Amino acid sequence: MIKRMKLHKIELWYGILVFGVLATLWTSCTDEFIPDTQESDQQYVVEGFIEAGDSEMPTFVLLTKSIPFLSTIDLTTFNDIFVNNAKVTVFDGAETVELQEFCLDDLPPEVRDAAAIALGFDPDSTTLNICAYVDLLDVIDRKEGGVYDLKIEVEGEEITATTTIPEFVPLFNLRWDDPPGEPSDTVARLWVTIDDPANEANFYRYFTEENDNGFVSPFSSVVDDAFFDGKEFEFPLTKAEPRDGDFDAENFGFYFRGDSIRIKWMTLDAAHFEFWNTLEFSRNNAGPFSSYNRVTSNVNGALGVWGGYAVGFYDEFVPVK
Repeated sequence: MIKRMKLHKIELWYGILVFGVLATLWTSCTDEFIPDTQESDQQYVVEGFIEAGDSEMPTFVLLTKSIPFLSTIDLTTFNDIFVNNAKVTVFDGAETVELQEFCLDDLPPEVRDAAAIALGFDPDSTTLNICAYVDLLDVIDRKEGGVYDLKIEVEGEEITATTTIPEFVPLFNLRWDDPPGEPSDTVARLWVTIDDPANEANFYRYFTEENDNGFVSPFSSVVDDAFFDGKEFEFPLTKAEPRDGDFDAENFGFYFRGDSIRIKWMTLDAAHFEFWNTLEFSRNNAGPFSSYNRVTSNVNGALGVWGGYAVGFYDEFVPVK
C-alpha cells in the first residue's frame, strides 16, 4: 500500500513537470497577433432602401464608414462615421434622380426612425446625428417589377448596386387563437395565410408594431418559400420583440390582448434576402462556439445593401376575452 502511494506521488510530480515544460515551449513558440486596424483600411458601408405599394417611406441611402476592429465605440465614434457631400443617384429605368443630403433635424420622422433601426438604435432615444441621402420629393418612379440602379460617387471612388421590387404577395385570413396549452386571458397568437406563386422563388420579410410605438423587426425577419412553393400556406406570425427589452419566455412571440397592432409585410428579391438572412444568422448565432459567417452584400465597391421592397400594411386589434 505504501509503495503504491509513493508510485502515485511520483506519477503526479512527473505529470506536473511534463505539463510545465509543454506550457513553456508553447508560450515561447506563440507570437502575439494584433489585428491591423489602420483608419485607411476602413470601407464604405451602404444601407439603402426603396419601397413600393402601401409604403409612404421615401427612398433613402445611409453612407457610413466601417469602424476599426479595436475601436472604442461611443456616440462620438458613430457621429464620425457618416460620410457627407457624396453624389448619390438612382436610375429607375427612365430617369436618373439625385438624392439630397439631410441630417437629423431635417429628416422626415419615418426616414429618421428607419435609419435609426437600420443602425441598431432605438428611434425614440437616440441622440445620434443621423445623416441620409433622400428622395424627399418622391421623384423616383417606385413600382412593383421595377429595376433600380444605385450609384455613389465619393472621394474619387464609385460605388454601384442594383435591386428590384418584386410583385407583392399579400397576407389574408388573419385570425386569432389562444397560445398552445391553457387558454389565456392575457395573450393571443396570430395566424396568417399567403398564396405563394408557383414555380418561382419568393422571399418575404416583416415588422410588427404595438400601439403606435414604432416598428420592430423579429430576430429572424426573413423567410423564403422553399417549404411551401406554390401553396396556400397558413402559419403563425410571431410578434417582434425589442432587442433591448426584458425577455419574457412565457409570452415571447405572442400579442397582448387589447393592444392595437400593425404589420408591415414585404416581398424582396433574392440578393436582398441573402443580405438579411446572413446578417441575422450571424447576429443570432453568437457565443464562443458559434461558427463564422460572412454577411452577403449586393453592393459593388463597398459593404452593405441596396434593397427594394413591395410593401403592405395590416391593422389589427388583439381581441379581449
